[in-house]
Amino acid sequence: MTFLPDPAVLAAYTLACLVLFITPGPDMSLFLSRTMSGGRRHGVAAMLGAQIGCIIHTLLAAVGLSALLSASEAAFTVLKVVGAGYLGWMAWDAIRNGSSLNVKAEADPEAARRVVWRSFLIGIGINLSNPKVVLFFVTFLPQFVSATDPHAANKMAFLGLYFVALSIPLAIVMILLAERLVRYLKSRPRALRAIDWTFGSLFGLFAVKILLTQAGR
Repeated sequence: MTFLPDPAVLAAYTLACLVLFITPGPDMSLFLSRTMSGGRRHGVAAMLGAQIGCIIHTLLAAVGLSALLSASEAAFTVLKVVGAGYLGWMAWDAIRNGSSLNVKAEADPEAARRVVWRSFLIGIGINLSNPKVVLFFVTFLPQFVSATDPHAANKMAFLGLYFVALSIPLAIVMILLAERLVRYLKSRPRALRAIDWTFGSLFGLFAVKILLTQAGR
């Protein structure tokens, strides 16, 4: 199968993906904050939204559009501003609403579904508007594919989808652990508010880091 890399390359890539997964970033913070504020359904919805974003990035990288985006200073700047603004709004939302669960939405199934869909769409939005994700697919994936390989595009697509397949079960385990922590902290509102401020601060920090991101780095 022409899209499969060599076993040694795949093993090295798997190890690199595991290291990247445990490295804190906007996506991980989003999964955990949504789980803390709305339970595992919201955490899983946000995670799946981010993975849809990764699939879109994979397809764009495979056809070369991500490289064009990172090479365009104007387009990259727009993406940085949008991504930082989105994370800034998430920081404000985490502090303003945070772990104060919406009882009315929980009582109304239709409202609850809308809130879960909102978490899913936010996951897509944060992932797609993060220039660091663009750079990941432009600079990281090609390290595991030879530029002279006639099947390079197919292999890049496979590696991107492999990263998604590897991340989903790991993220679900993390979300379930976070939900157990929420159950423990529900009787400690001050601790929950401290966590809200922590996530708000993290989103703000990631927004600043995105603004400082340079194309090709």
